[in-house]
Amino acid sequence: MTRPQPLTPDSLRAAVEDGAIDTVAVALTDMQGRLQGKRIDADFFLEDVMGHHTEGCNYLLAVDVDMNTVDGYAMSSWDTGYGDMVMRPDLSTLHRVPWQPGTAGVLCDLVTEQGEPVKPSPRQVLKAQLERLHAADMEAYVGTELEFIVFQDTYEEAWLAGYHNLTPANLYNVDYSMLGTARVEPLLRRIRRSMAGAGMTVESAKGECNFGQHEIAFKYQDALRTCDNHSIYKNGAKEIAAQEDMSLTFMAKYNEREGNSCHIHLSVRGRDGSTVMADHHGDYGLSPLGRAFIAGQLAHARELTLMFAPQINSYKRYVEGSFAPTAIRWGQDNRTCAFRLVGHGPSLRVENRVPGGDVNPYLAVAGMVAAGIDGIERDLALEDPFVGNAYHSDSTRVPTSMAEALGLWESSEWVRDTFGAEVQEHYANMARVELAAFGSTVTNWERFRGFERL
Repeated sequence: MTRPQPLTPDSLRAAVEDGAIDTVAVALTDMQGRLQGKRIDADFFLEDVMGHHTEGCNYLLAVDVDMNTVDGYAMSSWDTGYGDMVMRPDLSTLHRVPWQPGTAGVLCDLVTEQGEPVKPSPRQVLKAQLERLHAADMEAYVGTELEFIVFQDTYEEAWLAGYHNLTPANLYNVDYSMLGTARVEPLLRRIRRSMAGAGMTVESAKGECNFGQHEIAFKYQDALRTCDNHSIYKNGAKEIAAQEDMSLTFMAKYNEREGNSCHIHLSVRGRDGSTVMADHHGDYGLSPLGRAFIAGQLAHARELTLMFAPQINSYKRYVEGSFAPTAIRWGQDNRTCAFRLVGHGPSLRVENRVPGGDVNPYLAVAGMVAAGIDGIERDLALEDPFVGNAYHSDSTRVPTSMAEALGLWESSEWVRDTFGAEVQEHYANMARVELAAFGSTVTNWERFRGFERL
């Protein structure tokens, strides 16, 4: 099979003229990390949108998961009329969408109608931090390891069942099991081949610990491209599962067993390709810059947790002995720590184990880059690596609730100075909205506890 060539404006035009592509999915990434947008006739995209833009309501960055309009956002409200923001296609993100007939896709940057960047846009939050890194003559490279749980039920069946008594695609732990993963290989293979057709470099697929849990890994790339691909893949995997009459979830904690993680591997290099983090003569194989970069992660992990764990459900994943971290420590190849140093020389990188499958990758990577820059700028000293079981240590802990993470985020002067007051308040309001919604909800747990016995 011939490998698909990258999609460029010229090759898109040729494919449209040949009739191979008739639709372009034009999308932005919202606060929750979801793709939102519209499907545009390919001829109209070429003639009117590609060189200009299209519009979307600014409420797309000011709603909850249910798409309810909510109060508290400065950029969008009934008082301001819910106007439009400009969706400007980034043509470097043009890609085929092999799982949808005749379709290409493109991601957009968001600007106001006056041409100013929409600062709370997740892609813009990341780009702002990457620009700071670029000004310091460095670039960030990232890989994300996103886990999910596959079910034999369709999304509609799962909804109608209230998400109870669903049938996982595997009925036992299939971590690294070739037999267990073969049961789901038709779906996993289709996802892998589809993402390769969309321009991603697929590395592998493996089983995980929870029943029906799997992970597909992709080769690292520059930070922005990795986050773009992460969003495209996550959306596409759900679409493909639905087409196969199955479903899958990226929830951080679906049930009481192992949660879905999204470990983020990050390294920085000089713009000339030099491995500025690594030094085989240095302590732990790290250069002074590399040690300061990791020290920055430890210094800011708690106040950045809202970027790593953006949903109420996220915090239920932090359970001792579950491979999800509870201690804010770093270690050399130590999976009990929040940050793990892996690789050697050119492959040396830090793994952030705090994010779950529900993470918005743009925000999480922006937080890591910002923390690392601060560590470098202040030449922070790196503590010794933790040896042993960090779960049983007296280390500083990962916040255990969204309320705790919100308090740390909105009270942080460093967050305000680094990301701006507009971004700080925007995502604080997102957390307040979720806490209010959850606080007013009567759950099945409460009914079972209290219906008869209280």
